[in-house]
Formats: sequence, structure tokens, C-alpha cells
Amino acid sequence: MPSLPRPVAVAALAALCAVAGPVAVPAHADDADGFTFRDPRITESSGLAASRAHPGVYWTHNDQDEPRVFAVDGRTGETVATVTLRGVGKPRDMEAISVGPDGDVYVGDIGDNLGGGWSHVWIYRFPEPKDLRDQTVDAVQYTVTYEDGARDAEALMVHPKTGRVYIASKNEDGGGLYEAPEKLSAQGKNVFRRIDEVPWVTDGAFSPDGTRLVLRGYFFARAYEWIPAGRLGADERVRGPIQPQSEGVTYSLDGSSLLFSTEGPGTRVTGVPVEGTPAAPSPTAAAGSTGGSGASAGTDGSAGSGSTGLTLGAVALAAAVLFGARRLRRGGRGDG
Repeated sequence: MPSLPRPVAVAALAALCAVAGPVAVPAHADDADGFTFRDPRITESSGLAASRAHPGVYWTHNDQDEPRVFAVDGRTGETVATVTLRGVGKPRDMEAISVGPDGDVYVGDIGDNLGGGWSHVWIYRFPEPKDLRDQTVDAVQYTVTYEDGARDAEALMVHPKTGRVYIASKNEDGGGLYEAPEKLSAQGKNVFRRIDEVPWVTDGAFSPDGTRLVLRGYFFARAYEWIPAGRLGADERVRGPIQPQSEGVTYSLDGSSLLFSTEGPGTRVTGVPVEGTPAAPSPTAAAGSTGGSGASAGTDGSAGSGSTGLTLGAVALAAAVLFGARRLRRGGRGDG
């Protein structure tokens, strides 16, 4: 996606901090506690996905880049492989990445900064390499359209049990959740069908057992019950860090943590324990926590456990800064 101007991102973050005060994100001891990207080539990490073949490794990519993805060691933040895709065209706006149950990596070239100006977008698919080293691999390119017209989108999720692909579109007034045909075809167009409504989403991820779908936006993260028929059920807020450019989210391979990424060189990927797993702190410990560098909020603007006073006013103030700046940019350049 087009990055927010740095002053705008800083202003939005400052607005939150000014109202909320110090906030906390609980930590735990395993690899999924988080890491910092060390590779200077990773400047606009726009998607994040845990490898299935290589525990502790995470796939990411820049948005407007060559057809390549990076495998990053979740313990050190170092890039352990750069994979270049052969057999696909020049990417326009790669925004999402997911790993399917078949062991294939799916890259969503689904961004549309014209706000629905592209007649189609693309998904690239390739098998996860068995060996992590710099290499070029053959990839399949799928053409994607939406049954109700072109959409801007930044979230692509592959269900870990069925292998079905989903896209969540992005719009400040709310987007849609779209379902792919049962099997993608490299011939012709794959028409995605709208099956539900979602907020303004920048990324999403299924839990490893396929029972929950987490969607994140600029100032929220929600976990939805996944109904097997392919619908969203009851939802609840999820702890997530405040980041200047909220971009990626993924579960760790074992499902014990959620990892949240942001754009920018040398940025931090923040790990947050999933409630109900051994990695998560007890409610008493979380309530007593005062240190840390992140915060959490639900779509209702209420603070997550472990935060200290993140209020609806803070979210509204930061959102006003963000939305106002986006409208000014849209008026000047016509992008979304």
C-alpha cells in the first residue's frame, strides 16, 4: 500500500500516546515474541506469514517491488533466503502473503491504489522451498476479479484445512470478505464471491486449526469465529500493538502467538501471546503489567488487558489525523 507520510504516521501515533499514556504488550520466551527486520532491502513489509516447512521462519515481501519474497529467521530477524518468482509478470502492488495446507505460498498482488481502477488483480503461488537459500522458483499466476466490481485489498488468507483462498477488501467505510472458487484456475479469470462484511482491513490470518480468522486494521484487531460453511461468526477484540503503518499479521506456526508487522526499514515485528494458550499471561499478571512499548484496542476503542487507558478518544483522535491526511492525499493524487 502507499505508505502514510512519516509526519502523518508520527502524528497519529503521538495522538494515541498523548491520550493513552504508557501502555504494555506482554512478552513470552519463545521465537514468536517478535523480531526486527535486519535486511535493508525490506523497506515496506506489506504481508507476513509463518512458514509451515521451516518452523520459526516468516515470509514477507515489499509492496511495489520485483517478484520476490524474503524468508526471515524469527529469532534473529536475518533474511535466510530470497526467493524470486519465475513465470509471473511485473507486480503492481503486492500486499499479502499466506501459506496453504498444501505447503504452497500464496502472494496477493491485490492492492489497487486507484480505489478500484484495475480490471483484475493477481495471486502468485509457489511451493515452499525445502532448502532455505537464495533461489529462483517457478510460480503460477492467477487472475482475480470480484463479482461486484473492482476492489482495493490488502488481506489474502488461505484456510489451513480446506485450502480455499479468501480476500478482504479495504475501504474506510467498510469492506467485504470474498471467497475464491473451490479451486483456482491458471486459465481465465477467478471470480471471487462476496460472503460477508468486514471493517477497514489491512491484513488477516487464519489460526492454524482453522477455527478463527483474525483481521487487523490501522487501530484494531478482531478475531472472528470461522463457521465451516465459510462465514464469519462471533468476534472479539485482540491485543495488538500500535504501529505507525499497520500492515501484516500472522499466527505463529503453533498458534500460540500473533505477530504484527509494519512498514519501514528496520521495523519491529511484535509478538503477542494468544489468550487461552500457555504463552499467554494470566489475567492477573496482564492487569498488573506496566512496562512495554505496544498497546491494544478493539473496534469499540476499548483497551485490551495489559494496556493502561487507551480510550475511544485516543483512537478517534488518531483516526481523524489519519483519515484527514488520506483525504488530502486523495485530493492531490487521486489514490486510495
